[in-house]
Amino acid sequence: MLDYPALAAVASVVREGSFERAAERLGVTPSAVSQRIRALEERLGSIVIVRGQPCLPTELGRKLCAHVDMVQLLEADLAPALSFADNRTEKPVTLKLAVNSDSMATWFPKAAAKFSHATGYLLEFIIEDEAHTADRLRSGEVIAAVSDDPGTVQGCKTVDLGGLQYLACCSPEFAERHFPKGVTAEALQNAPCLRFERRDGLQARWVRENYKVELDAPMHWVPSSIGFLNFGLSGLGWGMHPAMIAEAKIAEGQLIELAPGHPLEVKLYWTVTRLHASALRTFTEAVRNVAKETLI
Repeated sequence: MLDYPALAAVASVVREGSFERAAERLGVTPSAVSQRIRALEERLGSIVIVRGQPCLPTELGRKLCAHVDMVQLLEADLAPALSFADNRTEKPVTLKLAVNSDSMATWFPKAAAKFSHATGYLLEFIIEDEAHTADRLRSGEVIAAVSDDPGTVQGCKTVDLGGLQYLACCSPEFAERHFPKGVTAEALQNAPCLRFERRDGLQARWVRENYKVELDAPMHWVPSSIGFLNFGLSGLGWGMHPAMIAEAKIAEGQLIELAPGHPLEVKLYWTVTRLHASALRTFTEAVRNVAKETLI
């Protein structure tokens, strides 16, 4: 039988990043947290926490944290049936998710708000490129993810959400400087472009699909959705912007499309742990409904 106070200590240290903050969250001393984790490691014969700033879980530690999250979900369903349980004293359950930055900047907050209002649960997000969020689920770090991966994740179910549409845009001033004779393959190789981070291949994919060349242009690295938009508006470079954000700026004359009528669509999927917990069903329903309203 697992030692659940020790597992709670592991999960708190991972979530808070230190033994001291975990102790504050649990209402015990840092020494007590350390003793619980040390006893668990001795019993399992393996390290579960890599001590540092911040403290990080080992592979086993991640799996134990995922187990704790699942147990909390199941206990939350069971609590109303326990006449002796004082639910008012229980801390809200926190679900950990992996979501891509552009979904966070556009449609996903509405789904998250619907879920949280319905359940009272709290949310913790890992922001990751949509091509890699499913890996966070496979590693046990999160309980659900928004991903572009339609593949099967063991122990999970995947729901098709639709497509997030992107438009290739730049400021009018940028277009005058870099595309005076129109947008061509040659001009795109010389015009600075914006790139979210090293795994962001949207700009290269758009150029490849529409101009049949591999993009090899000067690049500004901008790992922020709001920064990416603001840098585009300021004329620093062109980039792929979510249509939900870009269309208003185009209507206002602050952005223009490089090639109108040639959007890029990224298919998105909701992959969630296959656990019989009402909260996950509620969350999946909220995500599906909002995606149906907003995605292509």
